[in-house]
Amino acid sequence: MKILVGMKRVVDFNVRIQVKKDGSGVELAGVKLGLNPFDEIALEEALRIREKGMQAEVIALSIGPADVQQQLRTALAMGADRAVLVETADAVQPLMAARILLEMAKRENADLVILGKQAIDDDCNQTGQMLAALWDRPQATFASAVELKDKTLKVTREVDAGLEVIEVDLPAVVTTDLRLNTPRFVKMPDIMKAKSKPLATVKLAELNVAAAPALEAVSYAAPVPRKGGHKVESVQALVKELHDRGVLS
Repeated sequence: MKILVGMKRVVDFNVRIQVKKDGSGVELAGVKLGLNPFDEIALEEALRIREKGMQAEVIALSIGPADVQQQLRTALAMGADRAVLVETADAVQPLMAARILLEMAKRENADLVILGKQAIDDDCNQTGQMLAALWDRPQATFASAVELKDKTLKVTREVDAGLEVIEVDLPAVVTTDLRLNTPRFVKMPDIMKAKSKPLATVKLAELNVAAAPALEAVSYAAPVPRKGGHKVESVQALVKELHDRGVLS
């Protein structure tokens, strides 16, 4: 069994995002970068499936410039068997990412593709669904529990009304929610072992993937700073304040 796990590099979630002065994008110079937290959960779940006795090879895949290898080494240190970087200097939006993942899933003959439900930089929540549609395979999104049974997967999904349990046949696409698991802590011996694990690089042009229509970001702007609150003397004053602000009609 082969489990392909998508791993995206993003600005570390502890970093306070700053917009460039010219409004052309987010400031990345000197900023700490790391793996998308939801993708770490996806990788952890793949490793747990393997550790339950399933004869599975876990492959970490990322798309981006050459220095994304650093984040893939972290994935290898977590326990992935090998890693693949699809190298491109261009920004990759969800549809293009789905097309690349589809080509790699076919090349690897993947039985299961696990992705984070969304990336914390763009919050698109689209790639997994697009991949399933292009691949014409079942999808189980927002997974909070996963149980593998032979060639089927029992998945508990977090939906607006509560929890939904479904079964899908493999191959399939799963996207992970926050409560699925807690990713393991990477120890120094694991980091050292990761240096000897295979990490292949494939140029995007070599995949012969058709370019996808892309949205154009015209400009970026930081949110308007929130104004400080103030106390009111009575309930009546509060109601009037809310009415004046258009909150109450």
